[in-house]
Amino acid sequence: MITIIAFLILLGVLVVIHEGGHFFVLRMCKVHVDRFSVGMGPVIYKKKDKKGTEFALSALPLGGYVSYLSKKALDAEPEMKKNFTDEQLDNLFETKPKWQRAAVMFAGPLANFILAVFIFTFIFSSQQTVKPIFLVDGEYVSSSSISGDINKNDILVSINGEKILNPTEYRLALLANAGLTGEINVGFLNAKSSETYYRNISVVDFLSNSEQQQEPEKFFPIEITSYISPEIGSLSRQGAASLAGVIQGDKILEIDGKSINHFAEVSDILASSSNSNVNLIVLRNDEIKSFYINTDISENGTPVLGISAAYKRTFIEAFTKAVRDTYNLSVKTLLFIGKMITGNMGTENLSGPVGIAKVSGEAFSAGFLPFLYLMAVLSISLGVLNLLPIPVLDGGQLTMLAIEAIRGQPLSPKVENFAYSLGAAMVIFLLVFAVTNDVLRWASWINIQKY
Repeated sequence: MITIIAFLILLGVLVVIHEGGHFFVLRMCKVHVDRFSVGMGPVIYKKKDKKGTEFALSALPLGGYVSYLSKKALDAEPEMKKNFTDEQLDNLFETKPKWQRAAVMFAGPLANFILAVFIFTFIFSSQQTVKPIFLVDGEYVSSSSISGDINKNDILVSINGEKILNPTEYRLALLANAGLTGEINVGFLNAKSSETYYRNISVVDFLSNSEQQQEPEKFFPIEITSYISPEIGSLSRQGAASLAGVIQGDKILEIDGKSINHFAEVSDILASSSNSNVNLIVLRNDEIKSFYINTDISENGTPVLGISAAYKRTFIEAFTKAVRDTYNLSVKTLLFIGKMITGNMGTENLSGPVGIAKVSGEAFSAGFLPFLYLMAVLSISLGVLNLLPIPVLDGGQLTMLAIEAIRGQPLSPKVENFAYSLGAAMVIFLLVFAVTNDVLRWASWINIQKY
């Protein structure tokens, strides 16, 4: 029951937001909206507003639509004209400038992207976080597949020119190279000199199957481990470090002459120390500072500094990250679709309604924020998918508008109808394929449970 409820809430919100984008711009362009439906098929509830728009709830919870007054609709049913005012008939969709019609089509996907940014901003600003750091974890790396030497504890900072700031970006950057036979350019920060250098990593048929794509980090030729950066996120006001003059943002370099590569090493060194006075070396605005600190003592007798790696983002920081993550996930989604088409990425991972419902239930059970995060990710996917140049989708409509602009006239009704039929067939095929994947995964899960 939880799964069904979660799925209906999730799908309902995404449909309302997407179709609401179309609806809002149609109203701005003074095009009459006949019906705003959440769901498809037979209408089970409807209500009209003052402007004559029918808001409906339909039986099949697999999408929604906005129907608007158009020349095509009136040509098909001329008797409908008597139901509309002269002003409404003068503002048919086809009478609007091409940029307005394009804005109507683009508004749906745009609303999905805006929703994702809004949700991400809320999540990122409501939780404390830490800054991850990606360290070379193997001993001195030297291989014929690597265009130079790499030292342990050097920091991975980029892949093919794309900055890596969190584990999700690291994973997506690796997946972006699925099926590659060639070189991956990786940027590293030297732990000792703080200089950035680059190495080309040669790979052959990288992440060639769906099993490897589930855990791409394990199949990267270099052992990279995610740690917490030794940068101070917050301090206790009356803690030893704060009283000594240490501030938020200081990056810890050494404690009592011992190098610090990640934050966990701070507590490890303090726990093994018998001194209540420690020498702390930090980096502050490219300047090295030294502090001699008389530490506090915890209940178990170990020295503590009163510092934490956790911090809370400002609204601007959260919003900036939200925009960046939305953009990156949008680009990666489009890239992964392309890789599925070319066969470089397994289509086994493509999910339909059953798979989405299962994940929705799991996220809902995990808590409010995980459910919101899933909603944002799916909203991005919905936005990207609707921009694909398939005639029945928003992207297909935009493509046909572009063709009309180039030709100086619309496509012939015959060609247009063929395009829509082909587009509908493609969408149905993808839906059936995705549902088949769901069923096969479900059947596989059932078989696993038997043993």
